[in-house]
Amino acid sequence: MTSPIKIVAILTARPGKADALHDLLDGMIEPSRSEPGNLRYDLWTDHAEPGRFLLDELYEDADAVAAHRASPHFQTYLATINDIAERSAFTLAPAAVA
Repeated sequence: MTSPIKIVAILTARPGKADALHDLLDGMIEPSRSEPGNLRYDLWTDHAEPGRFLLDELYEDADAVAAHRASPHFQTYLATINDIAERSAFTLAPAAVA
């Protein structure tokens, strides 16, 4: 039996890069949500720090995560993200989920 995989990423824009980061992340939403195996792809902003964003992703299984990471839009993200943001990402397995 496969289990869902959640990815939570916190991204903080480098100085002067908040708009570029928002545009990059916003451009990921629709193609990511359209992927087979994607159950959730939501972008949140921090009220206290407008240049900080949280991505909340949920996939059916590891194959769906691998397909997402191989996608053209994710490859574009990888090529750009380190120049415009600091990031921390966590890949999570369900422990007690309703």
